[in-house]
Amino acid sequence: MNRRTFFFLPAAAAAWAQRYTGPVPPKPDVPFLLHATRLIETESGEAVEESRKDDAVYAVSGASSPVRTPLPEPIFIFESAKILPKMDLYKMEVKNGRRQVTISRGRRGARPLRLTVNRLSDKLYRIEAGEILEPGEYALTPEGSNAVFCFSVY
Repeated sequence: MNRRTFFFLPAAAAAWAQRYTGPVPPKPDVPFLLHATRLIETESGEAVEESRKDDAVYAVSGASSPVRTPLPEPIFIFESAKILPKMDLYKMEVKNGRRQVTISRGRRGARPLRLTVNRLSDKLYRIEAGEILEPGEYALTPEGSNAVFCFSVY
């Protein structure tokens, strides 16, 4: 690398770095689905934990979320105040009129789906599904918490 290239790299990097200019959530600690320039608040709730033999079932009332997206790789904008952006994404099963996830010590239990998290500013984050989601019910949940943020992919 010659000297001229070495001195121009920092200037070029600064020119490419862009500041986030999209919509900002109206309240913190809730993921908002990004649809073009519009934000849609996810359904907030608390999952009820039921212990079974070698499983833990986390259930949310209602067969489907009122928050729906056609996007198979949804993007969320999240402003962190008390909740860190370390979240898991689970596909939920609909059983007996409720949505649930079974976490098992064995191989048959639900595993979190991949997410990517990028910092947009000091406390603002972009959370993206790291894989294509099939139509169905989903929940984002902060690590170590029973709080859930639900949505449907159709």
